[in-house]
Amino acid sequence: MSWIFLLIAGGLEVVWSTCLKLSHGFTVLKFTVPTIIGMVLSFLCLSQATKALPLGTAYAIWTGIGALGAVIVGIVLFKESVSPVRLLFVGLLLVGIIGLKATSGE
Repeated sequence: MSWIFLLIAGGLEVVWSTCLKLSHGFTVLKFTVPTIIGMVLSFLCLSQATKALPLGTAYAIWTGIGALGAVIVGIVLFKESVSPVRLLFVGLLLVGIIGLKATSGE
């Protein structure tokens, strides 16, 4: 169940970081509210995950999911650059997340 909480926390991090950009510095209320709610729910899920998972593993995977998701959202939604070097580092990030999961002992 801890891994499910961690996946949800990471997904919510993608949601709140996207809404954070769309809130334009918390000036657009319809995106400010989901940003704050997403942050709170993401942290709650992360706190549940850390009850059973090692802190370093859980935190690294949580931020990794958020970073990977934010890059994907940036490329798809905000038309950010898709250079081969950038994709290489996204791939390395994914390998790191999978490696941490595989070596966590859980």
